[in-house]
Amino acid sequence: MQAIVLITGASRGIGAASALLAAQAGYSVAVNYRDNAAAAQAVVQQIEATGGTALAVQADVADEQQVLRMFETVDAQLGRLSALVNSAGVVDQASRVDAMSLARLRRMFDTNVIGSIVCAREAVRRMSTRHGGHGGAIVNLSSIASTLGSPAQYVDYAASKGAIDSFTIGLAREVAAEGIRVNAVRPGIIDTEIHASGGQPERARELAHLIPMQRAGTAEEVARAVLWLLSDQASYATGSLLDVAGGR
Repeated sequence: MQAIVLITGASRGIGAASALLAAQAGYSVAVNYRDNAAAAQAVVQQIEATGGTALAVQADVADEQQVLRMFETVDAQLGRLSALVNSAGVVDQASRVDAMSLARLRRMFDTNVIGSIVCAREAVRRMSTRHGGHGGAIVNLSSIASTLGSPAQYVDYAASKGAIDSFTIGLAREVAAEGIRVNAVRPGIIDTEIHASGGQPERARELAHLIPMQRAGTAEEVARAVLWLLSDQASYATGSLLDVAGGR
């Protein structure tokens, strides 16, 4: 039986790179997107062009009803889930905390934290032996920002990723005896489109000198870590926070 993975935020960046590598590893891939259907479909087409199976599925992870519909679609069209990658996330313009609006904070935590937890909840309901599942793996996308705090830039984003670190450890221990491993990858400065959405499209290159390895990472480098944590090669790893940050 072919393993099935749902990857949120898979129309771009780390999510898209993870989707392509997952297909190469033999997974059927549900490619989640919020708005950009064309980008998600392009990922699906790349997977199908190499003989893989993929499905684009729309949902804003900050909306519980959309998440429920997404999982039901995966159930119906691909089958019972065996892996989840929580890659959907948002950032915002660089700002001090004393200038942040409540709307910004709610958007940040609704997507980055609550969205990831609700998706994990639905995955556990399908994968846990407690619920008749066959086990599986969850990988959350955190950030090295959770350890650095991102002062005067994205303290809210860093705090949201700190919450993901805590959630990863807690959920891992909660479901360890139910056949589910839960881990997180903490990328550093990665050259993806997310910087443009925060108003700094050149941020990765401009900050390369601050990284011990003197360069930004790539989405595929992070995706390789994601796929390792999903794989049987990481069979004794759960509750782990794996930094892929060039030494930061």
